[in-house]
Amino acid sequence: MIRIFRHYISTAYLWLLMAESLVFYLAMYCGAGLRFLYTASWYSQSELGASAAVFSTVFIACCSGLGLYRKTLDKEEYNILQRISFSFAVAVFILAFIYYIIPDLMLARSVLISAIIFSFVGLLLTRYLFYRFVNLDNLKRRVLVVGCGQRAGELSVVNSSYIYRGFEIVGYITLEDEPISVPHAIALNEKIRLTDIVEAANVDEIVIAVDDRRKKLPVEELLDIKMSGVQIMDLQTFYEREQRLVFLEALSPSWLMFSDGFVSGGLRPIVKRSFDIVASLLLLSVSWWLMILTMLAIYIESGFGAPVFYRQKRVGYRDIPFDVIKFRSMRIDAEKNGAQWASQTDDRVTRVGKVIRKYRIDELPQLLNVLKGDMSFVGPRPERPEFVKGFEENIPYYKERHRVKPGITGWAQLCYPYGASEYDTRQKLQFDLYYVKNYSLFLDLTIMLSTVEVILWGKGAR
Repeated sequence: MIRIFRHYISTAYLWLLMAESLVFYLAMYCGAGLRFLYTASWYSQSELGASAAVFSTVFIACCSGLGLYRKTLDKEEYNILQRISFSFAVAVFILAFIYYIIPDLMLARSVLISAIIFSFVGLLLTRYLFYRFVNLDNLKRRVLVVGCGQRAGELSVVNSSYIYRGFEIVGYITLEDEPISVPHAIALNEKIRLTDIVEAANVDEIVIAVDDRRKKLPVEELLDIKMSGVQIMDLQTFYEREQRLVFLEALSPSWLMFSDGFVSGGLRPIVKRSFDIVASLLLLSVSWWLMILTMLAIYIESGFGAPVFYRQKRVGYRDIPFDVIKFRSMRIDAEKNGAQWASQTDDRVTRVGKVIRKYRIDELPQLLNVLKGDMSFVGPRPERPEFVKGFEENIPYYKERHRVKPGITGWAQLCYPYGASEYDTRQKLQFDLYYVKNYSLFLDLTIMLSTVEVILWGKGAR
C-alpha cells in the first residue's frame, strides 16, 4: 500500500494499471503495424505516439471508472467480461468525440479497430496473469494479530470476499484473561516469546487488536520488533488502510486528536470551491439536454400542472440547513404521512422516477446547489433534519460528517449500497469520516471517476 495525498492506493493494482496502460499504448502500434504490414506507413512516429498516448489515457480512465482497478472488488461484483465491454464501449464513444474535436489525432479506422482488438486480448491476458500470481502466498503481507477477542476475530473476514487479498493472518496472540474468539490462539510465556513467533512465522506486520485497551501489552518486545523493521499498527489504522474507512467500533477521541488528517485550512477550501464551480459548469454544459428531456418526461407522466422539481430541507455544512433541489421522482403526495425512508420496492416512485433514480439523473439539479455554495460536488450525502437529530443521539461521531460541505456524490456512495436504516447509516458514516479525514482534490477526482461505475451499474440506487 502507498498513500497519495493521504488516500490509500493498492500497489498491486497500481502496477496493474501501469501494465495495462502499456498494453493500450502498444496496441495502437500493433494495429498500425498490422495495417501497414505490406505498405509504407502514412504516419510519422510523433503522430503515432500522440494517438497511442490519447488512446491509452482514454481506455485507462474508462477502465478505472468501471471499477477495474478497485481493490475492494469482490467475487459477486467481478463480471470481468461485462466490465471490460462496458469500459471499451464508453472509451470508443469518448475517442470519437475527441477525434471530432481534434481530427489530427485520428488514425485510419482499420488501425483503430485493430488496436481495440489487440487491447481486448491484451487486457484479458494481463488480467489472467495478474489474478493467477497476485494471490500467491509469498506475495501477501504476513500479519500477526495481538489480541484474540471479538475485534481480532473480525479481522479474518476483512478481505476474505475480495478478488485480491493483500494479507494473510498467520496467528493470534492472546493476552492474560482475555476471552478467546479466534482459533489456535497463542499464549506467551517464558518459552514462547513474541520475537520468536515473529521470526518463525516471517511476520511483516503486527496489528494490535485488543477489546480492552487496559490490557497489558508486551511493550518491550513490541519495541524491539519495531526497531527490527517489522511494522506495528493499531486496529483503527489497519482498517483505514485495508477498507478505506474509519472503524467506529475502535474509534476514540484520542485517535481523532493525534491521527493525521482532518485538515481544512490553507488553500484547500479555495481549491475545492474552484473545482466545484468548474466541474458543475462543465457538467451542466453537457447535460442540459438530458435535463430538458427529464422535465418533459415528468410533465407527460404527471401533467403540465405538476411540479418538476422537488425541494427538501437538508442539513449542510456545520449543521446549517438548506433546500436541496432534485427532479421529482415520487408522487406529489409521497410524504403525506411524514418523512420516511425510501424502500427498494417503493410504490411512491413514479415510472419516470424509477429510471432517473437508477441512473442518478434526479440528482442533476443539485448542480445549482453546488454553484450556490450550499453543496460541494463531492462530499457526504446531506440528510434530512428529522433523521439527523436521531442519528446524532444514537450514532457516535455522526456530527463530524458535517465538517465538510455535503456532496452530490461521495465516498460512502461508492463503497456502500443504498442505506435505508440506522444500521446502514452507521456503516456509511465510517466511509464519510474517512473522506472528512483525508479529503483532497486527488480523492475528489478519484470519486468522480468512480461514480461512472455507480451510474452504469445502478449501484445502490433506489
